[in-house]
Amino acid sequence: MKQWLENDRQNFLKEFLRMEGYGLEVQTACGICGERRHEYQCTDCFNGQRLCLECMRGSHTSHPLHKIEKWNGMFMERISLKKLGVRIQLNHIPSERCFNPKRAFNDDFVIIDSHGMHEVALDFCECERAPSHSIQLLRARLYPATGTYPKTAATFKVLRQFHLLSFESKCSGYEFYNSIVRLTDNTGSLSRVRYVEFMRMVRQWRHLKMLKRTARGHDPRGIEATKPGQCALLCPACPQPGINLPPGWESAPSDRMWLYTLFIAIDANFRLQRKRVSSDERDPGLGNGWAFFVDETPYKDYLVQNWDHKQDRSTCMSHDAVDKPDREARGLAASGAGTIDCARHDFKRPNGVGDLQLGERYINMDYLFFSSLQGSKLKTLVVSYDIACQWHKNIFTRMKSFPSEMQLSESVKYIAFLVPKFHLPAHIEDCMLQFSFNLTKGVGRTDGEAPERGWASINPVAQSTKEMGPGSRRDTLDDHFNDWNWKKIIAFGERMLSKIQEAVPARSEHRQLLKEFEASVPPSIIKEWTTAVNNWENDASQPSPFKSKTKSISEREARLQLAAEAAKEVMSGPNYDHMSHPSVMIANGLQLEDDQRRLATDIADLGQHPTTKQLTEILERSNLLRRKIGIWTDEQILHMPQAAPERMKHSRKASPDGVTPTKVTNMPLFLPSALSKIANVDKALCAFEWKLREGQAYDALEEMRHVLRLRTHMYKHKDRFSQGVKANTRSNVAIVQATARINRSAEKYRAARAALASLAPGLELEHPMWEYALRKLEQDDIRGLSEGLYGDSEGRRKPSWIWMTYGVIPDDGDDPALNEALRIEWCRARARAKRWDEEVQLLQEEMQRILAFLDWQAEWWERQGVSAFSLDAATMRGMTAYAHRQASLRRELRDRFSMTWRNIPTFLQWDDSVSTPT
Repeated sequence: MKQWLENDRQNFLKEFLRMEGYGLEVQTACGICGERRHEYQCTDCFNGQRLCLECMRGSHTSHPLHKIEKWNGMFMERISLKKLGVRIQLNHIPSERCFNPKRAFNDDFVIIDSHGMHEVALDFCECERAPSHSIQLLRARLYPATGTYPKTAATFKVLRQFHLLSFESKCSGYEFYNSIVRLTDNTGSLSRVRYVEFMRMVRQWRHLKMLKRTARGHDPRGIEATKPGQCALLCPACPQPGINLPPGWESAPSDRMWLYTLFIAIDANFRLQRKRVSSDERDPGLGNGWAFFVDETPYKDYLVQNWDHKQDRSTCMSHDAVDKPDREARGLAASGAGTIDCARHDFKRPNGVGDLQLGERYINMDYLFFSSLQGSKLKTLVVSYDIACQWHKNIFTRMKSFPSEMQLSESVKYIAFLVPKFHLPAHIEDCMLQFSFNLTKGVGRTDGEAPERGWASINPVAQSTKEMGPGSRRDTLDDHFNDWNWKKIIAFGERMLSKIQEAVPARSEHRQLLKEFEASVPPSIIKEWTTAVNNWENDASQPSPFKSKTKSISEREARLQLAAEAAKEVMSGPNYDHMSHPSVMIANGLQLEDDQRRLATDIADLGQHPTTKQLTEILERSNLLRRKIGIWTDEQILHMPQAAPERMKHSRKASPDGVTPTKVTNMPLFLPSALSKIANVDKALCAFEWKLREGQAYDALEEMRHVLRLRTHMYKHKDRFSQGVKANTRSNVAIVQATARINRSAEKYRAARAALASLAPGLELEHPMWEYALRKLEQDDIRGLSEGLYGDSEGRRKPSWIWMTYGVIPDDGDDPALNEALRIEWCRARARAKRWDEEVQLLQEEMQRILAFLDWQAEWWERQGVSAFSLDAATMRGMTAYAHRQASLRRELRDRFSMTWRNIPTFLQWDDSVSTPT
């Protein structure tokens, strides 16, 4: 760029200006005939040479929409080919001459193309065999704005261009049309005289393309024979009975039936709103219920009949979709949209989309759920929904209110209701175990978040669709959903390869981790744990092996235990009337240490300009804490005389002149853990501090986990519902307060663990494995259950160890808390290994289904090419050619995918040396 600025910028600008002129004076001859004066130039032709009038007309009979400029003696001005005498001649058979021609002249016809709007002189053929004017335009690849006496048309090219542009950039029709207007005349002299016509053509174009691509033009019964959902592109990787499943799949053994599971995901989007514009009577859909949106009439009838149905309140967290389903929809005809997606491959499912009228109510989502599964013959289903723990209750009772054809088939033998992985941390602990994808067998590495990825693509369209009428909006969204599905289909080759390249090494890694874990545990214990987890997986009513049943000891419980021991000593030992028991002294020291941390944090939070009130409050707290420490120090010396000389040394070092006192937050307390390495401290005192520090560490971890869960919920709530400065500020303040609590808990834990590490060498611990349960806390470890490290992929993300610590360090040789911690850790390691193993198997099965689906679809298209029609030969040839082209496209995709996946069997062999998880 620097080189261009220095060497080329000036020259490029000169060339731009040179093009505005007439050219060299000596070059006055026409660029074609070389005889007449060249006054005309085409800005759309490649070389842009100057021509005379006759040559310009002659060379543009096949390019009547090019832009022409004429030299007026001063500058080049725009002039249309119509003014130069060029007329567009339409033949009813473009490749043949029209004998005995009769013409209908239209000198005010407007054609819209990608270069602008053109007023043209158009001649329609009026011979006896001539078709209607609209058909003549279509055969010239001009789309008419109306079928009766059209005066406006758009080129196929510009409609195709806008069609693709709307998919990729989410450009609205209004914006695109304005760009066409400005290309025509950028002075603002043109009005929106053809905007309505253009949008009508766009909508019809979308609809016809959908019908064409789903072979609805090949049906002898006609377009009206289209069945619900027939125009929606199906997912080739999902199990489709009779299409891509192996023969006899219905009788597959139970250990393989899970491979034929249909994974679906439910969600609602409140950005896909629609204002109260138009109505179904004034703006009906062109194909109601033919693609993704459900048929409006039965859907609305069902809603009217069940509108007064009351939902039970949530027994989990306060989910607004459950407790407040009737969210405000003022001024809106649709408050959003609900969808049913393929949970593993992110496809929108046929007849799985519908408008929401007043929030996310069960009656809406139930209808979409059963509509999407209508006619399914599969035996196993996995249903993902962010409120599945509440929604699945009484689902089969509610199903009875639907027509028999919409109810689930009797072939369905098993349904698992789960919560998407990202949404799960906002639920209570029982839900995290019962509705977890990570802990449920037969789901692989499915995350259930497919709708969220789809929303990211469709949300930019909401800005234009919210202003549309109901029919236009449904047609537009159907078109975008079909394009989304098509892009997923053509990306399957690289996408599935990438997934299996990730899954196989991860399976090997987690298998090895499980083997290393089991090597340190007696086989009898592994057998016991395996039985427990298998029982729970087969029957959810059995006790969950992932749930802790032993409560960790708390600091309060430790103090109570020590107080009881002190009371026993008072009864049988020396008299402590003149002072408190040593354990109480140490407990008070821990409290003072915590007060110091809190005061230091509050001082740091004051900012650069604290108020007088804040300074006064901090000063009073500092003075009070200093007095408490002084009183406690006098008592400490009686039990720990070793602390006095160390305190004196510190005082001299901190204040050599004896004037500047040490800050109260920095005053050392010299507890046993601080003196154990430099002085001979009574082991009884060390043991007292050990027990208190242990409880303190567990308390800090529990508080940290609790607040992290709250913060995760706050982030989710902020992202979904906080709009505007006021709401975002309120959410940010709550998140900052939660983060401060998390940091205080982390500091408390680190101090407790450092003290434990200092005390451990001097104590005879029966179970020195305390470091396994209370590990070193790094900053990266302080994260929510669903949070991974920066750069971690979803499949490789592992929970921080703080979520896997249960139980306490045992006091004797047989401690149930330690056994429970090991059991839960083993269950989670086993679940990770199992899910990766299932993912590899699912991916292999899905790749086979994709190839089988494309083979089936190619044969299906070839059958459409020989349908029994009584049409003219030219139309039949076109229909046959299109069917064969579609069949060839599917086979090309199949061959491309097969080539991309050709080395996968070899890639899988290297993993055979790793044992299968138990």
